[in-house]
Parts: sequence; structure tokens; C-alpha cells
Amino acid sequence: MGNASLNLALNFKYDTYNNIICTLDSPDQGAKDIPSDVRFPQPDSVCINLPLLNASFNGKLTDNQLKTTFTQGTFSTELTFTPGQVEYVRPQTPTAPFPYKTEEVTFSHDKATLSGTLTYPTKYKKGKTPVVLMVSGSGLQNRDEEIMGHKPFLVIADYLARNGIATLRYDDRGFGKSTGDPSKATTADFYEDAAAGIRFLQDKKSFKSIGLLGHSEGGQIAFLAASRLPETVSFIISMAGPAIPGNEILIEQNHQLLSGQGLPENLVDEYCTVLRKVFACKMTKGLPASVATAQGYIAINSSHLPEAAKENLRTVLSTDDPWIDHFITCDPTSDIRNIQCPVMAVNGSLDCQVDAESNLEALRKNLPDNKLNSIQEYEGLNHLFQHCTTGSVSEYSTIEETISPEVLSDIVEWINRLQ
Repeated sequence: MGNASLNLALNFKYDTYNNIICTLDSPDQGAKDIPSDVRFPQPDSVCINLPLLNASFNGKLTDNQLKTTFTQGTFSTELTFTPGQVEYVRPQTPTAPFPYKTEEVTFSHDKATLSGTLTYPTKYKKGKTPVVLMVSGSGLQNRDEEIMGHKPFLVIADYLARNGIATLRYDDRGFGKSTGDPSKATTADFYEDAAAGIRFLQDKKSFKSIGLLGHSEGGQIAFLAASRLPETVSFIISMAGPAIPGNEILIEQNHQLLSGQGLPENLVDEYCTVLRKVFACKMTKGLPASVATAQGYIAINSSHLPEAAKENLRTVLSTDDPWIDHFITCDPTSDIRNIQCPVMAVNGSLDCQVDAESNLEALRKNLPDNKLNSIQEYEGLNHLFQHCTTGSVSEYSTIEETISPEVLSDIVEWINRLQ
């Protein structure tokens, strides 16, 4: 996938009627058992259709290898599968038995029922132990925020439990054991899911204080919760949570991604300039959509970009994606200026998804003064807070470390300082 790699696994087995069925796993993305329609036109050939992904594999078994053509939309490439299992070395992932208690719970509001794990720490004392609600980043993820074999939220929950802090982590709506329609969900909807979790913890009356820990988009949701639920939220931890407008976040991401792919700087700058104009057209209010779209096409077509880059920008302009359309209009500044509770905000210096310098500077500028606030940039860490070389997404799966021990230790020390 460009400069990145992605493990895929096709699982063939017999169903109860002795028919061969096939499912797809994308373990790097935490996706498992994606159903397919499968048929065998010849004894050594297979056609696999994946309606949910608008994708297909057409392959032939040769020398114990399944050589396929993978197609998704207009994209097509040759992929060869070999027998085996996708295995990761993840030494920080905790394994049972655990020295603490966990409880499977659900909480709901009118649009979703969220399924999660409430972890009580060692030496838990009712009414005297703090609890942290954990909110994942963009894209549908399970309660462990599983990505590329890493389970950051499970690692954090385990570390906090061993240090006297309770946590509640949950599957995103429409994912894992949670219900609700994620197809048109925006950051505002995911905030409502988190708010339902806060109400659930408040109603239990089991904890001394309630905090939020959010990663990436989850950090932005933590800013919203601290601003809008000041009587309930006692503290928040933002791990690379966007503190600048969403359109600027996406423009910075594109700049870093394209630069990392070796594109000439003048083309990278021009692409991002046109992308900013495209976002402005999508954000236009009071102007007919047809006029705004026409202005966007003029900006794209009058550029000096290669045709492939122009086509990508046309897709961005024309695609109706509720999450993107909402995210580019999100500006957390006013909510951040409203926060009264203590805030811990951290970024990695090599984060290529949420730029540390601009993000933390916005927080220093807009957060109200509070001697308990902690804003810190960690040298050499990426968006997942792993020690890394470049910060590129392509490194995530190759790094054995799930999260820096220093970050884990600092989180615990900061929470305990508040109690």
C-alpha cells in the first residue's frame, strides 16, 4: 500500500453443510472474519467476492501458492498468498491471570449500545479510586484500540490497574459487540457515545473521580467532554488529540505523507494549497453546492499537478463522507478555552498524523492557566507513542513496542498527583 505494507489472510473452511466458505482477515487493522461469496470455477481456481468492501480476489493455486488478482473499485494489483498464520511479537500485551478484576458492561443512549470492559484495579476501594474512560481514535476500533497486532488500550488499562486506577474501554459503535449505525457517524456522534459512558460511570457511584483518556480523535472528544460536562469530568488526558481545526490536521497529514513518499517539495506544497481550497469549497455555507463544487474544480484543474493528483483531489471534492465533511469543520479552540479541569496533553515528536509542534502550541495558547496542567512532547515517538525511526505509518506493525513505558509511567504519576 504505497510505502506501507498490510497483512491479509484468507481463511478457508467447511461449514455445517460441508460447503467450503471463506473469510478475510486484515489483522493489521483489527478486522476479522469479513464474509465473502466464494466459488470454484476450476479445481485449482477460486473467485472470492467481498460485497462489504466492494472488492474481490480471483486466483489460481500453483506450487502451494494462491496467486490472485485483487480488485477494489478501480484499484487492482497482483497478490500471492502462502499457507501460514500472521504472527506478531508484542511483549507488552498482558496475558492472564491478572491480579485485578474485570467486568463486562454495556451502556446506551438513543443511537447506540456500547459494550465494554470495566477494569477494577488492585486494592480497589469504592468511592476512593479514580476511573478513566478510554476513547479511541478515528476509524472503527475495538475496546483495545487494536491496530497491526498492537492493543494500546489493553496495555494502558493493565498498567493503570496495576497502579491503582480503574478504566472503562469500549468497542466503537457498530463494531465488536457494540451496536449502532457507524456509516454516517461523525465526531459529534462519537462524543455522544463517550458522554453515555461518563453517565454510566457517574450512575455507578463507585469511583472517586472520572477522567477521560483519548487517543487521536478520542483526544479531541476528551476536550469536548471537559468543556461541556465540567461538573462530571475531573481530568482529561489527550494523547495526540487534535487541538487545531480539522481541515488543518488533514492538510498537515497530506503534506507529511507526500513528503515521505519523496514527492518534490513544490508539488507537495501545491497539492496542499489546492486541497485547502477544496476543503474551503466543501465547508462553504450559504453558497449553492453546485457553485462551490464548480469553484473547487476550477482550483483543481488550474493547478500544475500531475493528472493522478488532480483525480485524487476531484474524488475528495465529490465524495459524500459525513465523517470527513464534519471533521474539516471542527475547530476545538472554543472548547479548549472553556476547560477548567486539569489537562495532560502529550504528542510524539515524530507523529506524522497530528503534528506535535503546532498541536501543543495551540494547547499552550488556548488552555486556561492551571498549575496542574502537563503539556509534553516526547522525543522520538510516533502517533502510537512507540519509539520509532521515521514516524511513518509503515513502521507501526514492525515495531514490537506497543507504547513507551515512559508515557505509561508519566500518565500514572500525573493521575495520582491529582488525587
